Amino acid sequence: MRIVLGLGGNALLLRNEAPEAETQRRNVEKAVAAIAPLARRHQLVITHGNGPQIGLLALQSASYRTSGPYPLDLLGAESQGMIGYLLDLALANALPDRRIATLLTEVEIDPKDPALAAPKKPIGPLYSEGEARRIAAGSGWTMMREEKGWRRAVASPMPQRIRQTQTIKLLLDAGVILVCTGGGGVPVVASNACGLRGVEAVIDKDHASALLAGALAADLLLLLTDVRAVWSRWPPEEGEPIGRTTPKALAAFAFAEGSMKPKVEAACRFVEKTGRVAAIGAIEDAEAIVDGSAGTRIERA
Repeated sequence: MRIVLGLGGNALLLRNEAPEAETQRRNVEKAVAAIAPLARRHQLVITHGNGPQIGLLALQSASYRTSGPYPLDLLGAESQGMIGYLLDLALANALPDRRIATLLTEVEIDPKDPALAAPKKPIGPLYSEGEARRIAAGSGWTMMREEKGWRRAVASPMPQRIRQTQTIKLLLDAGVILVCTGGGGVPVVASNACGLRGVEAVIDKDHASALLAGALAADLLLLLTDVRAVWSRWPPEEGEPIGRTTPKALAAFAFAEGSMKPKVEAACRFVEKTGRVAAIGAIEDAEAIVDGSAGTRIERA
């Protein structure tokens, strides 16, 4: 079975966890330990989020006084390399007999996408309201409120085409376990006049993963995070986990922006367009989710 497996950024750097390099290395190793058995049984393409990491890189860039802050497309490429490297090492150690590759991936967007003028994608660490106001005043960044604090908000246009799709197919056909479309891919626009150019934005990893899964004719889109299933209501004590379901049934629920909502939307879009299966759940349950005994499984009605 061909699986596109998306690792959420919060699964690689846990909520409220300090963004230390060694911490991220340990989390990646735990994630790979959970998904390596799938690579032995299935054809695997791994994508990943980068919200905490690109936020950290943006803060580091803004701290330099001798140059202006780096644009988000460059920081997105940096995060692809950093997280891809950690995943590559962990996969090579867990699966020494397999070939592993990490591919820098560009994703085309519509330059007229209205999301470019409406920053709604949270990145980086949590701040108190006072800290958020000071940062916004000093940097011009847009800040948004979340359940437990404030984070920077950036534009997040919808992905239209993954430029390296044919290369990904070639590597898959050669038996390579592939890490790609990291952080949703580097957002670019293409024009006859200017060729390719990067965009000051971040693409949602879940929507990019669904687009990739469709382009690769994947049998399963598997979105892994730090919660065991989609819940009918959050916090967990106010709802219940949703097991097997359909896009139509999920449309009756309201999910949190920037966390579960894009996962559910991306999964439902994949199922509706392809007729194949999507699933959402916790990294440690990866095998059980694929086998249908854990997580939320979404199928066409």
